[in-house]
Amino acid sequence: MMDLFLSNTLSGKKERFVPIQEGKVSFYLCGVTVYDVCHIGHARAYVAFDTIRRYLTHLGYQVKFIQNFTDIDDKIIKKANEVDLPVNDITSKYIEAYFNDMRALNIKDATAYPHATHYVSQMIEIIEKLIDKGHAYVAGGDVCFSVPSFKDYGKLSKKILEDLIAGSRVDISHSKQNPMDFVLWKSAKPGEPSWPSPWGDGRPGWHIECSAMVLHELGETIDIHAGGADLVFPHHENEIAQSECLTGKPLAKYWLHNGFVTIQSEKMSKSLKNIISIQEILKRVSGDVLRFYLLKAHYKTPLHFSYEGLEEAQNAYQRLVDTIKNNPESNHSQLPEESIQKEVVDLEAKFHKAMCDDFNSAEAIGYLFELTKIINSTGHFHNILKNSGQLLGLFSQSILEDDVFSKEVLQLVEDRAKAKAQKEFAKSDTIRNQLIEVHGVTIEDTPSGSRLKRIRRTTAS
Repeated sequence: MMDLFLSNTLSGKKERFVPIQEGKVSFYLCGVTVYDVCHIGHARAYVAFDTIRRYLTHLGYQVKFIQNFTDIDDKIIKKANEVDLPVNDITSKYIEAYFNDMRALNIKDATAYPHATHYVSQMIEIIEKLIDKGHAYVAGGDVCFSVPSFKDYGKLSKKILEDLIAGSRVDISHSKQNPMDFVLWKSAKPGEPSWPSPWGDGRPGWHIECSAMVLHELGETIDIHAGGADLVFPHHENEIAQSECLTGKPLAKYWLHNGFVTIQSEKMSKSLKNIISIQEILKRVSGDVLRFYLLKAHYKTPLHFSYEGLEEAQNAYQRLVDTIKNNPESNHSQLPEESIQKEVVDLEAKFHKAMCDDFNSAEAIGYLFELTKIINSTGHFHNILKNSGQLLGLFSQSILEDDVFSKEVLQLVEDRAKAKAQKEFAKSDTIRNQLIEVHGVTIEDTPSGSRLKRIRRTTAS
């Protein structure tokens, strides 16, 4: 097995991947807060980590992949009040929308999707232990985590606590002992969902939710914890603080974060009204094209989204798809010369080397395009292109469902070959015309056999 290297946000370095347990990978991905439909930023994160999960599986690892739903939050409550619906109706609606979007992007289901509201008792237990250990304190009906009690605070984000304190102000409403302390448990407000606790009715804070679900689903220390770059601070920093104060062990060996998505050089935000939903994009292109567009950039780099770039990606992706569809392996018997075969082997090796270098899908896709040149000139090796692309989650069945030419088309090709061999050229031409007019397929005679190509028909506007 080729060594796998990944960029660890915790160390700030590229490291060789060595799982805690040989042959197995525990992988936690922070999921969506379900109060609205998913946007392009979500698509980027979930395509990236789905691809990483797929490639880990390809390398032979047994991957337990957990992705949560945050189904209790200020934003959810606000949305429920705005539309005068119960919180559960809001979360159910947007969880369903989430799965519709992910199916369109050919994203595999997680091993499990824990919901935050199903783990409130575990969260309360963790908070009680943190209070007992001196890492949390009761402030009115709230419970806060004492950030100065964790000496390694800031190790993920590389932020210095003293600098953070200097730039902060005390939130008097929570009676915080330190401006950087964060809420583990919020006291109930009238009309909001709440649960009983030793500190009165209330609900959990955001950060404690993931700590409880990671601990329950995967254990005290996991291999990979992942999410968007916007989660590094404060969410993941706070997760580390509360989890490691609880267990005395590292929360995760490797922290992976995908880069931001910008629109016209600006970060997406509701205030700028530049958030683009996945549903909006899928009105223009297929989920396969959107996935390809996202994978054309390394997952850690910033992605500057534009519809012009999306259109270019659509055309490029179609070239890959056409290469597979127009070069059915069964129509060729004689392999190309050995030097070309070696070139293909080298390209395939470079593809996997790129993926083992921090899952560099951008570089790996470049090798797929080099491979298409050989396929289109020889009519061979399309299965290598297809299989490699499918490791990235490309070439979904819906795209390739007519990948193999029908038995009728293949029979006509065989009949034409016989007619040519018997010098029945008029019959050969008739079959060629039939392939074009009836089946939308052209046929090209090459030294290595007949090559079929579908005609891309256009409709008049």
